[in-house]
Amino acid sequence: MAMNDLPILSALRTKMQWHQERQRVLSENVANSDTPNFRPRDLVEPTFDRAGSTTGGGVGSLAMMQTSGTHMTASGAPETFDNDRGKSGFQTRPAGNAVNLEDQMLKVSANQMDYAAVTSLYSKSLHLLKTAIGKG
Repeated sequence: MAMNDLPILSALRTKMQWHQERQRVLSENVANSDTPNFRPRDLVEPTFDRAGSTTGGGVGSLAMMQTSGTHMTASGAPETFDNDRGKSGFQTRPAGNAVNLEDQMLKVSANQMDYAAVTSLYSKSLHLLKTAIGKG
């Protein structure tokens, strides 16, 4: 078994990929903060079972949310983008834009810190495995 095939390393790689994709989505929210009728989006965090396998919401299953009745959807595909839909408590501007820059920037900074923690854990796990097999 290759070191990259270990479930914990696979789960950490999936989590890093999720944080990278979330950063892209959050940056689009910030970039469209003045676009009329734009609604902020976010990704559903992946969940893992005890073996480290993704059980839903992972990077491999990023389906787009159906925003119009004319859009096609995959049957049984879960919604992986979560529109704010007013849950944040902030009002939509008269132009229809619901992006709150403060809220988005808080999410961006939290995402950056979480990504840094996951990459640190990944590199330390690799170093520990290399030490255990005598190559570190």
